[in-house]
Amino acid sequence: MASSVPDNSKRATFLRRSASTLGLWGCVAAVFASRWAWAYVGLIGLLAVIATYEYFKMLRAGGVKCFPRYGMLVAVGYSLLVYGLLLGGGNLGAGGGVELSQGVDGLVVFAALAGAFFLQLRYPIRGLEALQAVAVNLLGFVYLAFLFNFAARLVFIVEGEGQVPGAMVLLWMIAVTKFTDMGAYIVGSMVGRNKMIPHVSPGKTWEGFGGAIAFALLASCGLYALFEEDVAGFATGLRVLGGWPQVIGLSVVLALLAVVGDLAESVVKRSLGAKDSGSMLPGIGGSLDLIDSLCFTAPAVYFYLKWMTP
Repeated sequence: MASSVPDNSKRATFLRRSASTLGLWGCVAAVFASRWAWAYVGLIGLLAVIATYEYFKMLRAGGVKCFPRYGMLVAVGYSLLVYGLLLGGGNLGAGGGVELSQGVDGLVVFAALAGAFFLQLRYPIRGLEALQAVAVNLLGFVYLAFLFNFAARLVFIVEGEGQVPGAMVLLWMIAVTKFTDMGAYIVGSMVGRNKMIPHVSPGKTWEGFGGAIAFALLASCGLYALFEEDVAGFATGLRVLGGWPQVIGLSVVLALLAVVGDLAESVVKRSLGAKDSGSMLPGIGGSLDLIDSLCFTAPAVYFYLKWMTP
């Protein structure tokens, strides 16, 4: 009888995770169907701010000195500034708002670092505590608000008409990333035996890693075949990614980065003794648990489009 408890627990977790996943895809579908640029950046910004809040909450719960109010101020201020430039840059031509938004990156990194040092001046120096306080504040900004907001820039970097010319690229990136997570979870739960990195994440297996690659390729190739050209009046399809070799190669890179992003959050949570970043999403956790892999894949797609495509 006792042996059935883990199975029941796994089944319940799977059902909760599935329900949360369906709900999330429903929200994403509604945003994409709206074709409103502000809805895209609004959803991205909401997730980024909630994830930042969860990050500082975990730090405080783990007894790590930090400056959460200032960290939240930097994250919110940066997001609003970037979104304002992106939404207002349409009259500058394709990518105009993106180019403008890049100019604020260095400024806000400087503000995040200098402000944290300034706040630390109020407290006595106790070994490495002061440096840790400054470092974790800067990490919170770079890791979450900075990296995740490359997803917002993807919407505007692609040439095309309409409010959301890069909608299909953003959808493709999200699908490849989250199918990577799904493949790792489903295959790992079903047939996973060989631990991948047990000292970081005991649940990750090499079988799950294989499933992650396979699911990523499935989502990538399927969407590319469907949306290579203009579909349903969106400004552009996925032809900006290049041909099939580029799509397959980029998919594998994104799958690897998604796994690394998931493990990076595991490093943060295990260091702080936290199981999940929050409880917003039953079976998944918090916003940070949701966007951890996207924080690594969104910049990769952005720089690929910026540097590797005509």
